[in-house]
Amino acid sequence: MSTHGDAAEDSTFVRTYTLTRGRTRPRHLLGLDTVLDAGPGRLGLGQAEECEEILALCREHRRSVTELAGRLGRPVTAVKVLISDLLDSQALVICVTDAYGSDADADERPTTHLLAALSVALKRKFPDAIAYRQAG
Repeated sequence: MSTHGDAAEDSTFVRTYTLTRGRTRPRHLLGLDTVLDAGPGRLGLGQAEECEEILALCREHRRSVTELAGRLGRPVTAVKVLISDLLDSQALVICVTDAYGSDADADERPTTHLLAALSVALKRKFPDAIAYRQAG
């Protein structure tokens, strides 16, 4: 039985732990398919070199969380933590596509009445759910 493989695995784990400064959860809710683009902000002092790589990749063109993790060869959770740091400094922005863009008919868009009814129904169905409020 070889201990070389175990040592390499431990080294990777320690590197990932130090890369995220011990953090295991991102501050932002990010899906695997969340698409990111370079923003107007800059890298903060002391950010990992992987942050520079993420930013460089996103400057080329928009990238998903999954693609960034794959290109960096890092666990998705660790990459999400780094992306959160970049979002905080506005070096990255989340791309939001408008499902009801200007070329969609007004009849196809959800009405405020429909959205209000949906909100009431969800609150009734999940009364113990915590409402998401954007910090600001």
